[in-house]
Amino acid sequence: MHYNCLIVDDEEELAKMTAEYFNMFDVKTQYVNSAASCYAFFEENETDIVLLDINLGDGSGFEVCKKLRESYKLPILFISARQSDDDVLVALSIGGDDYVKKPYSLSVLLAKVKVNLKRIAELNEKTAGGDNKEKNSAAGEKDREKELYLDEATMSVVLKGNRIALKAKEYMLMKCLYEHKNSIVTKDVLFDEVWGDAFYSDGTLNVHIRKLREKIEKDPNAPEYIKTIWGTGYILEIK
Repeated sequence: MHYNCLIVDDEEELAKMTAEYFNMFDVKTQYVNSAASCYAFFEENETDIVLLDINLGDGSGFEVCKKLRESYKLPILFISARQSDDDVLVALSIGGDDYVKKPYSLSVLLAKVKVNLKRIAELNEKTAGGDNKEKNSAAGEKDREKELYLDEATMSVVLKGNRIALKAKEYMLMKCLYEHKNSIVTKDVLFDEVWGDAFYSDGTLNVHIRKLREKIEKDPNAPEYIKTIWGTGYILEIK
């Protein structure tokens, strides 16, 4: 069965209440309360997005995230009562797309989920091609003349002939930078075009930029492509 959202949280009452709230707003949601039940869910079902707690009765949400990342590119948002910056950095570094601290606002959390679902729908629509196949093909041929270009069909970046796979949020961030290549992209534009709202922190953006640099830069500490414009945003420089 297909769901829009899966909640993995050992606080069963909170998970149940959140799922019921989401379902009221037509976001089809299921919840489970352990790592084992999360893995079992994916054996028979699929979901567009995962809300994942860190402290699970039978394991760590960090481990669940890493395991899911081996097979899925879907957005993973951590929901946790743990407040330290170290936990946030670990969560984002291992593949999380955001970190929501408990207690959370149901309306704000729903807004985050809906934004991600909207982005997924838009990406799927563009990947399908539709009436823009010929246009995309021509643009793709032109892009292939560059040393760095995006392959929308495989959600990857091709750098000097080498294909580099990206996670969903990494691809969306890279796509935004690529569409504005050789121009400064402000943080506000990135938050709006990639995340779709203002609920995200600089820390979230910084971690995703760092992960992109680790994948495409020869030296992430001295980037050749994705450069920081201090106090403003970033610029993707392509010759």
